[in-house]
Amino acid sequence: MGRRSKQSDSSEALAAADALRHYAELPLDTPLRTRAAALAPIIYALRDIGSGLLPGVRSARTRLLEVFRRYPGVVIPGSELFVVAGIDDWARRLRELRVEYGWPIYSGATFAQIRAEDPEQLADIERQIGLDTLGVGVEDYVLLEDKQDLFAARHWRLLKQLRNSKLSVQDRILELLKQNVGQPISGEQLRYVAGGASEWARRVRELRTEEGWPVLTKMQGRPEIAVGSYMLADAKQAPPHDRRISDSTRIAVLTRDGFSCRHCGWSRKDLDPDDPRRFLELHHVHEHAEGGQNSAENLVALCNVDHDAVHAGQLLLPRDWP
Repeated sequence: MGRRSKQSDSSEALAAADALRHYAELPLDTPLRTRAAALAPIIYALRDIGSGLLPGVRSARTRLLEVFRRYPGVVIPGSELFVVAGIDDWARRLRELRVEYGWPIYSGATFAQIRAEDPEQLADIERQIGLDTLGVGVEDYVLLEDKQDLFAARHWRLLKQLRNSKLSVQDRILELLKQNVGQPISGEQLRYVAGGASEWARRVRELRTEEGWPVLTKMQGRPEIAVGSYMLADAKQAPPHDRRISDSTRIAVLTRDGFSCRHCGWSRKDLDPDDPRRFLELHHVHEHAEGGQNSAENLVALCNVDHDAVHAGQLLLPRDWP
């Protein structure tokens, strides 16, 4: 249903009230088409009143965004968004904001999927926005932070290609991350690429914990990553023996080592485009092949350069670490 020209909220409200009284006074045996025709001006008037809540904002998509930006971190029911948008196709406009334009607007359905498959990531989101997402309904939405992914438009064509490909859900997600190394990807974009499959969050977690890909989040000491987003730090898969290090052990080692390289002291605050050191990795003091365990007592944090040097035999570390 399209928009019509309108006067003011007050005049539209009066017109709607008059039309509603007229409809209520119709006899019960009034023909169907007559009753429908009597309802039409009411529906039009109410839609115009809702879309007029933001005077001067003509686009439904812009009106939706304005609501979220006024209330970041606040649960907004879909019914309110429908009213403000003033169009039937408001859900598609909302999807465009989330996927094509890169606004971190999460639905209750997305929260539920992350809760089931990656609870640690959800806990971090809840800490960041100060919200218990358990009560967020399927048709409720939240803007996690007032920050747009400026690369979203560039991603959009790739998102569509991957979504329509014959790759598995996990391979689609990995390909998206690999084509955007060092660039955060929102959970909503990953969910879209997965075709809405509910296990998308589990596939991301498996890439990190079982397949050895360095998929990072804000929780893992990367403050530049937007809350709710994931980033592939490097297109290099960890050796098989490193792929079963638990998140809790990984966090414990990084915390103990001050989120810096035990050998050279490099940390994320030293990140520089001309410096090949890009991220931290965990290194086994006693090699896995020699019986070394995936435990905090046998792991140290090294920058990617020092870690490569150790495995190339170019750097020897103290055997009494950590």
